[in-house]
Amino acid sequence: MSQSLVKNLIHLVYSTKHRKAWIPEEVRERLWAYQAGIFKDWESPALIIGGVEDHVHALFSLSKNYPLKKIVEEVKKGSSKWMKTSEGASNVDFTWQAGYAGFSVSQSKVPEVTE
Repeated sequence: MSQSLVKNLIHLVYSTKHRKAWIPEEVRERLWAYQAGIFKDWESPALIIGGVEDHVHALFSLSKNYPLKKIVEEVKKGSSKWMKTSEGASNVDFTWQAGYAGFSVSQSKVPEVTE
């Protein structure tokens, strides 16, 4: 085969440092949109992003060119900086917890995971 074809759907979950309620409801949609832009920049488009005050769930298609660890690092780093700005939550203490959970998702389970 002369080309590489890959489709790795990942359900990613990560939380704020110490599970602090640092994602106010009025910021969430903008945060999800900002993170979607980062996923796109790293060739890993998000299908859906959501969450609550202390953690995020993202379903995305992992790029064949970058490891999961790099995508997570870039999304968390970029969105942490954004949350510290006036466009975000203006929370200079904002940070994500170091760990994360990433699970592969079959195409047939996308509607369930999206829900």
